[in-house]
Amino acid sequence: MSPEPDDRRAFSPDLLLEQVLATFDGTPDPRLREIMQAAVRHLHAFATEVGLRTEERRAATQFLTAVGQISTQVRQEAELLSDVLGLSSLVETTSTPDHATIRTLTGPFYAAGSPRRALGESMVERDDGDRPALLRGRVSDTDGRPIAGATLDVWQNASNRLYAIQDPEQPEFNLRGKYTTDQDGQYEIRTIRPVPYTIPDDGPIGTLLEATGRHPWRAAHIHLLVTAPGFRPLTTEVFDSQSDYLNSDAVFGVAPELILEFRAAEHALQTATFDIVLSHD
Repeated sequence: MSPEPDDRRAFSPDLLLEQVLATFDGTPDPRLREIMQAAVRHLHAFATEVGLRTEERRAATQFLTAVGQISTQVRQEAELLSDVLGLSSLVETTSTPDHATIRTLTGPFYAAGSPRRALGESMVERDDGDRPALLRGRVSDTDGRPIAGATLDVWQNASNRLYAIQDPEQPEFNLRGKYTTDQDGQYEIRTIRPVPYTIPDDGPIGTLLEATGRHPWRAAHIHLLVTAPGFRPLTTEVFDSQSDYLNSDAVFGVAPELILEFRAAEHALQTATFDIVLSHD
């Protein structure tokens, strides 16, 4: 085993950065090497730019520790941190293929295993007296051809501002369901008109928002995860045009293309149309 090279140059930030970067040179996975070295460069540059102090670095590590400690299978505080910093929206929206429906963040409240529901079936399993709504549209490819048999995995918060996976008082599959498009690519989802809610703000993320003068509210929305064989999965959201917080959504999820007008129809039903375009693999 050959001895390590003797590098006794006087300490400097540049020398430290050089040494840290060199430790990743042998990373077998080139993509991991690229990411880690870029992360180190930006992290060192950030610390230098703001003149990061010892107590501030320690407060940051305590904050990240608290993020991990409060996280559970239901509550993903680290995902929430990514959301409130705009990182989730940046990564998802910039990965949207040309001419496809814009991608948005999944959020921390998606749960697999929702039941299959028929075209037009309601996913309301507890009637809280909310305004009924119908979300419908067409799923097609980027050339405008309908996609039959596409699956729309849908989830939404109740009017008490909680998702079913957060709230033991709700039926397990309340406001959750998987819908399938018909031969013309059409879908119909009966639900309630969405309402705003607050992201969990009783933990470290809430402390961060309060310290920086930000609110925890999300604009009223419905989540959709759309999949079909031969197409790239799409996670997106639709937003009520009459909702508060469209211009200040706490996790930066609102895009103009996703804002819908819910129109009054018969029997007090509120109807909105949202056509979805998937890109081929």
